[in-house]
Amino acid sequence: MPTLTLIRDFRRAKKAKTAGHRNPTAEAITFLVLFCGLMAYLTWAFIPEGELPEGMSPLIAGLQNMLNTIMHTSYDLLISTVFFIMSITVLMGALSKLLTEFGVVNVLERVLRPLMKPLFNLPGIAALGAVVTFFSDNPAIIALSKDRKFASFFRTYQIVSLTNFGTAFGMGMIVVVFMIGQGFLVAPLVGVLGACVGCLISTRLMQKFTLKAYPEYDRPVLEQEQVDESETEQYREEQKESTFMRFLNAILDGGKNGVGLGVAIIPGVLIISTVVMILTFNTPKADLNGAAYQGIGLLPWLADKVSFLFTWLWGFTNMELIAFPITALGAVGAAIGLVPEFKAQGIINDNAIAVFTAIGMCWSGYLSTHAAMLDSLGFRKLISKAIGAHTIAGICAGVFAHWAWVLIDMLMH
Repeated sequence: MPTLTLIRDFRRAKKAKTAGHRNPTAEAITFLVLFCGLMAYLTWAFIPEGELPEGMSPLIAGLQNMLNTIMHTSYDLLISTVFFIMSITVLMGALSKLLTEFGVVNVLERVLRPLMKPLFNLPGIAALGAVVTFFSDNPAIIALSKDRKFASFFRTYQIVSLTNFGTAFGMGMIVVVFMIGQGFLVAPLVGVLGACVGCLISTRLMQKFTLKAYPEYDRPVLEQEQVDESETEQYREEQKESTFMRFLNAILDGGKNGVGLGVAIIPGVLIISTVVMILTFNTPKADLNGAAYQGIGLLPWLADKVSFLFTWLWGFTNMELIAFPITALGAVGAAIGLVPEFKAQGIINDNAIAVFTAIGMCWSGYLSTHAAMLDSLGFRKLISKAIGAHTIAGICAGVFAHWAWVLIDMLMH
């Protein structure tokens, strides 16, 4: 009996010592099995029909087509899409800096301030977060949240919900301008309204989830501090630069920030969009030759099993369009990179653009930013609630944009 007790204690101690630590060998084996399985499936799917060059086996032909398609698609995305998006981010970066430098952002914030409390249950100053993220990206709201004077207006559950609130407007200007650049004018504006609805749902749900789980968060973040409204004006009075120099510095600094944002989206566009396109576009077996934008049609095949759902919710008439919402989960820059090819294939319309804009703005790649944003605020335990609320909100944003466009289309015709 003493021996059995010692063995039992040893096993318990060993389990306690290794608890919380991953097994690197098991993880490596699991990864290799999944990775090799995916490569084998893609190789098989890219095997062309018809005669092959002499001495070439079907597996070699499939592997060659798959690798060529990956490289050609990535290269064409870099040249045709990334640089186009980067040019937009540079111009919009310069514009946003100008709007900030000359006080237009402050005016917009004051105009939007009365809507904050009745709609979003947030202090009026939260409007500044919406404006800032619309002209930049999701993490801009975190910089505001960490400002003591800004945070002093909020209760704890409200400051947490700013993660959802700001994300719904992230990269909004870039998405809208990109869609307009593709030849659509009214539909992107309808999509902006859909994103606002999604923001309302996401923010309110996050507040509800937080208070239900942690009622103690219904307390002020900090003791109320008076915000010195004259600070900005005083700062401007102290500036020695002329108006021309302020203008020049604003566009150059803003453009530089735009370059940084444009470079930051390159991995998402090239990696995520390439994978999604290969899984989305359906190329006939006889046409498989390793060219760019060829694919195996897996995602549309899966979506077609519940096509009635996407048709009713978002009005999608072609299941290949489901690639945009899937990509927007991780990176909206990569998602808008899909639009030119959809347009070239003739499978996109105004309704899809409205839905894309709404979902793209609302989700803004939240799966890749929510965790880091909440962790930086010190509320890591609320990540799952934030992601759940934002998932529901993005779906609702697309639904609103679809049915709003249906109503507008009926009135126009």
